[in-house]
Amino acid sequence: MAFESLSEKLQNVFKNLRGKGKLSEADVKTALREVKMALLEADVNFKVVKDFISSVQGRAVGEEVLQSLTPGQMVIKIVNEEMVRLMGDETTEITLKPGNDITIIMMCGLQGAGKTTTTAKLAGKFKSKGKKPLLVACDIYRPAAIEQLAVNAKKQDVPMFSMGTDYKPADIVRAAMAHAQKNGNNVIIIDTAGRLHIDEEMMQELVEIKEAVSVDHTILTVDAMTGQDAVNVAETFNSRIEITGVILTKLDGDTRGGAALSVRAVTGKPILYIGMGEKLSDLEQFYPDRMASRILGMGDVLTLIDKVQADYDETKAKELEKKIKKAEFDFNDFLEQMQQMKKIGGVAEIMKMLPGEMMGGAKIDDEALGESEVAMKKMEAIIHSMTIKERTNPDIINISRKKRIAAGAGVDISEVNRVMKQFEQSRKMMKQMSGLFGGKSKGKRRFKLPFGL
Repeated sequence: MAFESLSEKLQNVFKNLRGKGKLSEADVKTALREVKMALLEADVNFKVVKDFISSVQGRAVGEEVLQSLTPGQMVIKIVNEEMVRLMGDETTEITLKPGNDITIIMMCGLQGAGKTTTTAKLAGKFKSKGKKPLLVACDIYRPAAIEQLAVNAKKQDVPMFSMGTDYKPADIVRAAMAHAQKNGNNVIIIDTAGRLHIDEEMMQELVEIKEAVSVDHTILTVDAMTGQDAVNVAETFNSRIEITGVILTKLDGDTRGGAALSVRAVTGKPILYIGMGEKLSDLEQFYPDRMASRILGMGDVLTLIDKVQADYDETKAKELEKKIKKAEFDFNDFLEQMQQMKKIGGVAEIMKMLPGEMMGGAKIDDEALGESEVAMKKMEAIIHSMTIKERTNPDIINISRKKRIAAGAGVDISEVNRVMKQFEQSRKMMKQMSGLFGGKSKGKRRFKLPFGL
């Protein structure tokens, strides 16, 4: 998980700060030395770390902080603010032209950074906003890349323009522009060729595309798992073709996270999105403040709410509320809630985004999370082994039915009893909280997480 090691080290530093009633200048400097080492180990650019520590120290050793009633908290607040500033202060959107005016976006990056997949992910984002994107295949060196783009375009239900591998990318883009004008597409996203390393031929090709059409955004896709190399790649691309923004991919992998903390400071260009998985929906808007909260172990409840809202169906919520009030909540509803949790990312994703204080300071290890996911799968198997009648009327499930359900799911009958008990507890709890689920409070809709989480 991205930033896990860095987050753990920073939280230990802050724990020591909180434990002190009063801080001396020496205490602050000692703590910041530990922060510096943690950032360097996370592969954050050395110059970026040096400037960051200098800024924090300049603010943290002031009399206002050292004489504060909660100096430890003040230092943490300063670290948080400086980290947000480091990553960009504000969220940067990809601006699109109004109406049917065509916005042209050129995607670039090294081979293996996830550029082709990210191109399709972006198309899906724009389509959901009411735009009509057109994907353009300009990787003429890898037929597999054209095929991959075609497959992903179909999954996103967006059109793709290709002329195969016999034409120059600049000519393909000109033809794609004419195609878009004729067919009413108002966002063109160009998937260009990548290389294993930066070379003159690749750069020249990108320059020729920019000369052929008026590119509005040049977006660089970089692999966050390559750490400091990702920052070096971003710096080189920016100096050669002037990028307008960066998308960091594979941030869900075993990465130390240094690229996310360094790329804007080094290039001066904003991080636009972050790739958090292989699915075409796994592309998140980059929020500097939310990312800082994740890194510092403060959670990211706002992104969690966004995920819930993205899958929120108001009609279904109202139907469920009515059923709960009438005590008609059944296993079909229970299963749907489980599937909603999976859409959000499962137990692990939810726990990752909750602040440490909400977890009582406890660290949920990977083994415990793995057990939770296994338990969820068993629960699903048990519910799927029920008949439609049993799911709709759970009260008819007697001993003989439980035995059949257990055999069908390949589990012991005790597992079926456990699921029945959990279901009953959820039914009671949801009836008690029915006023909150899908209801309104002071004009704002309250969103309820599955199983009362």
